[in-house]
Amino acid sequence: MRKTFKSYHPIVWTLLAGTVFARGASFAAMPFLALYLSRTTDVSPILIGLTIGIGPLTGTIGGFIGGHLSDRYGRKVVMLTTIFVWAAVFFGFAFSEHVLAFMLLNAVNGLSRSFFEPTSQALMADVTEKEKRLKVFSMRYMAINIGASVGPLLGAYLGMISANLTFVITGIAYMIYGIVLLILMNKYKITNVNEGKAVASFKEAFRVIGRDVSLRYFIVGGILVNIGYSQIESSLPQHLNSSLEDGVVLYSVLLSANAITVVLLQIPLSRLAERWKTLHAMMIGSLLFTAGFIGFGLSGGWTGFILSMTIVTIGEIFLFPSGSVFIDKIAPDEMRGTYFGAAQFRSIGHSAGPMFGGWILSQYSGQLLFFIIGGVIAASMWFYYAGNARYEKQIQQNTLSA
Repeated sequence: MRKTFKSYHPIVWTLLAGTVFARGASFAAMPFLALYLSRTTDVSPILIGLTIGIGPLTGTIGGFIGGHLSDRYGRKVVMLTTIFVWAAVFFGFAFSEHVLAFMLLNAVNGLSRSFFEPTSQALMADVTEKEKRLKVFSMRYMAINIGASVGPLLGAYLGMISANLTFVITGIAYMIYGIVLLILMNKYKITNVNEGKAVASFKEAFRVIGRDVSLRYFIVGGILVNIGYSQIESSLPQHLNSSLEDGVVLYSVLLSANAITVVLLQIPLSRLAERWKTLHAMMIGSLLFTAGFIGFGLSGGWTGFILSMTIVTIGEIFLFPSGSVFIDKIAPDEMRGTYFGAAQFRSIGHSAGPMFGGWILSQYSGQLLFFIIGGVIAASMWFYYAGNARYEKQIQQNTLSA
């Protein structure tokens, strides 16, 4: 244990612990925002939906901006500013009364997430040796799932006491996280990795991103995967509810199985993935995703759905951390934050997926939906392969020209 702890920078452990802490608090509050608005305001369901949806929208746009700012002004400045603004957002949720205030706050919430998360990933890569980064990103993904599994239970409990209290506690959690980061970043002298270097302007960075074909292929592949993954929260519960008598109970079991599988298998499977090339881990992850969603279409009872969810979960264990490693691999050192930020455009799939899946579900059937989604996810493998091939070709050209 001591050897493992010393193998990584203290800031890495702080960010991992903070991810569990802050994500748990966030998952305690945000899933209940729609319910909170419906109970405490008289606004229409359409306005509530718009309020909830504006966060992911601003997050999709903000990732690139936040990542570039972290390259230009330093991870420390962006992360600390963002975390304290984020804390203020949750305090605002607790004391706001007008729907426009909630819309503005959730827009800032989406921006805060999109600024903080790519920057924190870039910082983890900055302070970690290249051969250890897959393990770090795997541990980060496990930390997210631990927070996601504990948070909603905590939120349900606190919601019975006071809905406002949930937001206040979340704000306090983020405030504590920010203070701890401030202390440790000063102690370990986290400075701008690009200090003294010529850093591209925002316009120049946007041009570089636009010209990077490997990144574009990766983003398209990620959008396709996220179109599929979003069905777990949108179409899957509707399909289970309409096709099985105890579908709601089964859906709860599937969510728990997903979280438990990640926590139990993340570390051993990440060790296995370390022996493979990044592309191979991503391809296997997409293939398992495809098989799992086809399994959803073929399943008619509890056993089939649980087995399919387990396959999907193993796929995400391989795919999502490996995706972070791929971004780190193709990014120039001085633009690492910008690349991690640009990768947030993958979340377009999370926005488009529920509408796409909902239309198929309403017009045809859940079985056909999951077969189609399996095909959509399978297409991501071509984009990952093409992106990696383009990157390796560029490396060869650079070597020959040197």
